[in-house]
Amino acid sequence: MRELINIIFTAQFLHSVFRVTTPILFASLGAVIANRAGVANIALEGIMLISAFFGVFGSAATGSALGGFLIALLSGLICSGILALFTLYYRANVILGGIAINSLASGGTVFLLYLFTGDKGSSTSVASKTLPEIAIPVLKDIPFLGDILSGQNIMTYLAFIMILVVAVFLGKTTLGYHIRAVGENLKAAESVGINVKLTQTIALLLSGLLCACGGAFMSMGYLSSFTRDMVSGRGWIAVAAEAIGRSNPIGTAAASIAFGFFNAIATAASTVGWASSLVQTIPYVSTLIGLFAFSYKEYLKLKKR
Repeated sequence: MRELINIIFTAQFLHSVFRVTTPILFASLGAVIANRAGVANIALEGIMLISAFFGVFGSAATGSALGGFLIALLSGLICSGILALFTLYYRANVILGGIAINSLASGGTVFLLYLFTGDKGSSTSVASKTLPEIAIPVLKDIPFLGDILSGQNIMTYLAFIMILVVAVFLGKTTLGYHIRAVGENLKAAESVGINVKLTQTIALLLSGLLCACGGAFMSMGYLSSFTRDMVSGRGWIAVAAEAIGRSNPIGTAAASIAFGFFNAIATAASTVGWASSLVQTIPYVSTLIGLFAFSYKEYLKLKKR
């Protein structure tokens, strides 16, 4: 335990917290936009996994990290578009639609991986590209702080910038107002001329794009290849972060960072010899604790009424 505590108070550990938080933050912000429009997007896990796969193979096909990233975004857009088509226009149950995409992603990516590489585990044989890390001038030379904040992957900086972007988008733009209006009272929004289906479709597409960013980071930043089921529940953790953050971008970001912190602890614990079976439970136990605390707080509020 003492070794783990010593690791936690190092710049390298805090650097890793931001890195580990990145995919959770992207997905949870995507969940915020969808939920504000009154659509529960639980396909976050599947969209991230599919985007991670196509990011790697797209970068190998184009010979460019940017090309792979754009293909990852396109795959996320297509997945969320399919979800919107069947749930909003063909009236399929949105929960079942999300489960279908998650199931398809888990099995489909393994099938395609085997089809293209003959390997069911990873894409290490594929010459894929990685997204760059950025050393920030001046900041990188500041002791301790520079080691934490400088040298992160470009997607990590983008993820934290997106907190402000999503907050401004939902709070200050016309489309953001429409998304919030639809989510708060669908019939009232429709009565003032807002196209409800179109607004919810756009919200799901934006949600898919943010998830795709998280997926692309997983295989082109966090790792440099695609591995089977590599998202490992981060999409579900993002759903929990969005719920705890009450669909507020700032609150959701804070919850995402908290979950990222516990994920980083799990990684650190594995380096000091903790049993892998115990280490693997840390992120999920922290999620359950967070949801329990949130639910209990909501219960106390209802009790006071």
